[in-house]
Amino acid sequence: MIFHETTLRDAMLIEPEPRGDDRGFFARMMCREEFAAHGLISDFVQHNMSFSRCKGTVRGLHFQRGAYAEAKLMRCTRGEIVDVIVDLRGTSPTYLKHEAFHLTAENHRLLYVPPGFAHGFQTLTDDVEVFYPVSAAYAPSMEGGLRHDDPLVGISWPLDVSGVSPKDASWPFLQRGAPPIF
Repeated sequence: MIFHETTLRDAMLIEPEPRGDDRGFFARMMCREEFAAHGLISDFVQHNMSFSRCKGTVRGLHFQRGAYAEAKLMRCTRGEIVDVIVDLRGTSPTYLKHEAFHLTAENHRLLYVPPGFAHGFQTLTDDVEVFYPVSAAYAPSMEGGLRHDDPLVGISWPLDVSGVSPKDASWPFLQRGAPPIF
């Protein structure tokens, strides 16, 4: 696997190194030792999958707090997405900065999202599947989120937003000068 640092501290874009022949290819998607060598969490206790019917759908931006703060390893297994992460760690030099990543079923890239980040994605095609293990079990009381259109974050989504859940549309906007979430 090839680990690429991002502009956000501790987040990584990971490219598998396929080994192939006329049958196809084989590639590792996670290796505990390689993750540890890069300082990444590799103990994933829950594996999630989402399916979105329509292009333009936005899911997120989600995070969990406290002991339930989670690392995620995002992979698009069908279709295409733009995956966006926002650093919410108040002591980080990249606090409140965001970065977007193009993940597709064809490019096989993985995005490592560290604890303390909000995460969301927009579908760029219809019928998108995303698979992602997380390092902490879901705890509804510890869940939080940012609105996809929060002006303090300023995400420019590549497509018009065609669908957002009522819960995701109801997250409050961040307030300048408010204490950090993490």
